[in-house]
Amino acid sequence: MRRLLIYLGHPAHFHLFKNLVRDFKEKGHEVLIVIKTKDILEELCQSENWEYVNVLPVYRRKSLLGFAGSYLTKYRRIGKLIRQFKPGLLLGSEPSLTHLGKWFRVPSFIFSEDDVHIIPQFAKIAYPYADVILSPESCDAGKWKHKKIAYRGFHKLAYLHPSVFTPDRSKIAAYLPEKFFILRLTELAAYHDTGRQGIQGEFAREIIALLEPHGKVVITSEKTLDPEFEKLRLDLPPELIHHALYFAGLYIGDSQSMAVEAALLGTPGIRFNDFAGEIGVLNELENTFGLTYSFKTSQRAMVLDKIREILANEDLKEEFRGKRKRLLEETINVPAFFSWFILNYPESRRIMQENPAYQDNFK
Repeated sequence: MRRLLIYLGHPAHFHLFKNLVRDFKEKGHEVLIVIKTKDILEELCQSENWEYVNVLPVYRRKSLLGFAGSYLTKYRRIGKLIRQFKPGLLLGSEPSLTHLGKWFRVPSFIFSEDDVHIIPQFAKIAYPYADVILSPESCDAGKWKHKKIAYRGFHKLAYLHPSVFTPDRSKIAAYLPEKFFILRLTELAAYHDTGRQGIQGEFAREIIALLEPHGKVVITSEKTLDPEFEKLRLDLPPELIHHALYFAGLYIGDSQSMAVEAALLGTPGIRFNDFAGEIGVLNELENTFGLTYSFKTSQRAMVLDKIREILANEDLKEEFRGKRKRLLEETINVPAFFSWFILNYPESRRIMQENPAYQDNFK
């Protein structure tokens, strides 16, 4: 029996770990879930009836002093939980886990799908102290590649692989019509988003005007929206978002994460932000599998042309389903691989370092 401490700092981390948590508990392992207040994260945890500890229940102030104070509080409270729970592994995408892991001599894993040049500060703070960096083959770990366990797949297959996710239209029928499109608007407010832009109000209006004659446009966003966009906000329980994304006629947005999710679900997607062409995982999905399109903010006209092309192709959704099938055939069962690697560590690390092809057992 293993004791596992899992830290969730973002709603995306909930999705990453939700099936692993179920699997670990079913196999008799003890799991301590630690979270902070972030968007809909707590609501998602409650949807699973999880017991959890919220170490930062109040949003930090947006200042250097607020950042430092919340970080110190997080260190102190997670450290206390480690002393009490005595975990054998620390799992998450959180720098403090790697530092506390070294202090308490508990191995820590970082789960990452970002190239180091996209998250340079995070990498410098977390990677030197992590014991393992679990990342897709297409993800660049820079000078810490000796710590990377590369797998043939994608981070988000941990919750979107057919072995753990079955899209069900009946679950969204009360909220969405047969034909609809998802528009995702983000703030691009993280430290690594500085100087980058995405979909602004005027361009959002152009996109909506182009799509509305063909179906309902719904907006998903954690940020405050102008009244004209607020009336289009998607009213859906957050745990059902991936069912909606699967059945959408098109995804368009400035979110990296949802662009990846749309691609892995076989839904045509357009990403519009200044990171276009710079992210290894999305480049692979676009250039190798043809499952997404990306454009920089200087290419607005090209985006509108691509939307018109997609709307005119009645067979496109079926074509994307075929591309998704190929992707699944060429990648591994990521949730099964993650479970094996975590529960069999450190032997699993030795096996993967000596024979990376061992992952083919998880096809």
